[in-house]
Amino acid sequence: MAYTITTLAWGMIEYQEAYQAANEFEKALELVKWATDYFIAAHPTKNELYVQVTDGGLDHSKWERPEDVKRMRRLYKIDQNNPGSDVAAETAAALAAASILFKTEDPSYSALCLRHAKQIYEFADQYRGAYHNSVEGAATFYKSWSGYNDELLWGLAWLYKATADDQYLGTLRQRYSSLGGGNTPAEFSWDNKMAGVQVLMADFTGESQYRDHVSKFLDFARGVRTTPLGLSWKAKWGPNRYAANYAAIATFAAKLEPALSKKNQYLAYAKKQINYLLGDNERSASYVVGFGKNPPQKPHHRASSCPSWRALPVQTCGFNSLNSGSANPHVLFGALVGGPDTSGNYVDDRKDYIANEVATDYNAGFQSAVAGLQFFAMGG
Repeated sequence: MAYTITTLAWGMIEYQEAYQAANEFEKALELVKWATDYFIAAHPTKNELYVQVTDGGLDHSKWERPEDVKRMRRLYKIDQNNPGSDVAAETAAALAAASILFKTEDPSYSALCLRHAKQIYEFADQYRGAYHNSVEGAATFYKSWSGYNDELLWGLAWLYKATADDQYLGTLRQRYSSLGGGNTPAEFSWDNKMAGVQVLMADFTGESQYRDHVSKFLDFARGVRTTPLGLSWKAKWGPNRYAANYAAIATFAAKLEPALSKKNQYLAYAKKQINYLLGDNERSASYVVGFGKNPPQKPHHRASSCPSWRALPVQTCGFNSLNSGSANPHVLFGALVGGPDTSGNYVDDRKDYIANEVATDYNAGFQSAVAGLQFFAMGG
């Protein structure tokens, strides 16, 4: 969730004109605040952050609406004895990004977000460790395969962007190489934010080394194997998500000044990826629920697959809803599903969670890429 909010907020900051032209900026602010209110409530003391609700295995053993859950659910936290630098630094980044968005809209709330961001980052940096080593069962579902160095740099970058405090930039410069900033990552995702760090450093400094790192990442992205009609197919699980995230970084990079030599190529690449997801693909069909031609009707999403209801008592939801061959009774408008195989084949099957899972992190990069393309289409 923290990665989702940081990435969404980044697009709102850079492409505010596009959001405003679509009359969506205020709605997006509400979305961000829904999450940051939660992050603030989950940070009751300086070195304590609640990071997970319920056990992952238990949660996946039920097929139900969230409103139907009446049982007590265990809360999991990190603290100085059980650190989680990855999730903490990402939460700090999200709150710092939100503080920028609310600086003029709600100055007092902006200050509150920034205060928590600073404290949470200090906690992440001082007590280092991976969240999946501290939270029981987390490694099964949310293991930080890339480690936490990228989040430590990412958090610093967003604190500098939010404060313009040279202390953060100085620390970021000092640690950049030793924490892997000069490497070319294979993705931009909830697990690895290094490409985002590279773009922000290029923006902050204008220096060639950081601009070169951005270009190397995007050249790598454009070289990833593709489906026959051009989707960058990074991995079996959620290829649409990775392609959308590559597109998002391409639009952010295209905004750098002075312009990168391949700016127009990067924008063309981003447009191709997004157009593919919207229907310019092997199936001539949309991968966005409720949008375009022949969109997915059976996303792997519990609540939207449960029986519709207009009155009490509400029909019970269970695994019959998962196994049903019918379309989801509730249309999950806007959700991006996982995506096709390497040949561009896709089956709209709720039980196939690899191809049909939806998640907030799937939509975060996609949303920012769409906003970025609209920004440039408006003459940005």
